[in-house]
Amino acid sequence: MLAKVWDKINGGIRKNIPVNTFFLSLREQELCRYLFGEAQGLYFFGGCQEAERKLLCYLPEYLDEECLELEPPLCCLRAMYFQGDSLSHRDFLGALMGIGIARETVGDIFVGKGSCDFLVIGEIAPYLLQNFTEVGRTKISLKQIPLSELSAPEPEVKEIRDTLASLRLDGVISAGFRIGRSAASQYVTAGKAAIDGLPCEKPDKQVGEGMKISVRGLGKIKIHSVNGQTKKGRISVVIHRYV
Repeated sequence: MLAKVWDKINGGIRKNIPVNTFFLSLREQELCRYLFGEAQGLYFFGGCQEAERKLLCYLPEYLDEECLELEPPLCCLRAMYFQGDSLSHRDFLGALMGIGIARETVGDIFVGKGSCDFLVIGEIAPYLLQNFTEVGRTKISLKQIPLSELSAPEPEVKEIRDTLASLRLDGVISAGFRIGRSAASQYVTAGKAAIDGLPCEKPDKQVGEGMKISVRGLGKIKIHSVNGQTKKGRISVVIHRYV
């Protein structure tokens, strides 16, 4: 993956032309930050502020970041369907993969009631407009919309308030998913946990406010706020668990 990104971006730098990669996960974005360091003209762009999957774009000196909004290197598609049908992110992603679309060409997928907005690499938009007609047994009507009309609904979360002895990763997972500390530690050492997309196998890793923690088989949580210490010296936290 890094070799493909390196070749693409450096090709643009050599020719002094704008280029962009495929969509990158949070982990891949972090790896790219290490790869390119403080290189000038590089921007991550996912179509909206809420996006997690983003393109890495190179812009020459004669262009600024605003051009990504004016002439985006991606497309937003809106699928409309019967509101009585309950479709999920997994349903849409599975349907896209089912018609031969590579995961790296699809960005974030925002499912609402009766509609779903999702982002794709511009090159595959015409194919989808012609061929993406159903998700499972549900018929959909697909059209392209401007980024300004993109609808990214707020994710549903369950708020959990707790106090912790410390902000260790296993302690936060234990509180967020309501499981025992030893079970949380086992998930981490088994390589099933990630912090902001980066895998972590250290249960005693310190985490902080704003970090998102995903655990394979359990789901995803976010440390919404750290509110200082209680009278007993424990740390008061608010955790959001995505449902």
